[in-house]
This record gives sequence, C-alpha cells and structure tokens, in this order.
Amino acid sequence: MDYAGVLTEAPELLDIVARARAAGVATALVSDAQVVPEACAGAFDLLALGAALGVRKPDPELYRRVAARLGVAVAECVVVDDHARNVRGARAAGAIVVHHVSADTTLVELEALLALGT
Repeated sequence: MDYAGVLTEAPELLDIVARARAAGVATALVSDAQVVPEACAGAFDLLALGAALGVRKPDPELYRRVAARLGVAVAECVVVDDHARNVRGARAAGAIVVHHVSADTTLVELEALLALGT
C-alpha cells in the first residue's frame, strides 16, 4: 500500500491492513516518502521507503523486491496506489492492482481480493 495520497487521504484504510494481517496476509507500505508516522509504519510487516530497496516507483523491480522480502510471489501481491504510473509499474511486475480513488471503493476491492468480508 502507498502512503501519500492513499493513507494520507484515507487513514481508515489502516483498519483493512490490520484485518489482513490478522488473517495471515503479509503487508508492506511502499512509499516514496522518507519517513511516515510511527502509527502507520507499525501497521505493516515491511516498510519500503524512498529508494531503500535500490529502486523507486514505478519501476516494476521494486514490486518484485518487496514481494521477495515478504516471501510471496509478486502475482500474489495486491498493490494499492493513487498514481496511475505506479499502478502500471506494479501491473508490469505481475501484481494485482487497485487504483485508489476513494476509501469506499478501495475498501470494497480489497475486501473482495483478500476475502476479508465485513
């Protein structure tokens, strides 16, 4: 999940991150930001901020590296971002993508994709 533009605009999405983790889904915060609030950072299994992994969004390699760090195939990853270029990069890597436009639609898509019914 992205921070700026997603969690800054819809912090209530942290609830679905908690629900996903409780269901055994590995989670990552992938952001071009250099720092994020601790409350946000602590909600995820992995933080990939700035160019910490040697590449930046929208490079598809970033999403491959995050998946590897999480121990999952990139095809099993759901990437949430508000920028179309980042969505395209994640899709090019082989990830499932959710183009964040609003909290309501992102929540519905994530619940369906992660089988996290309300």
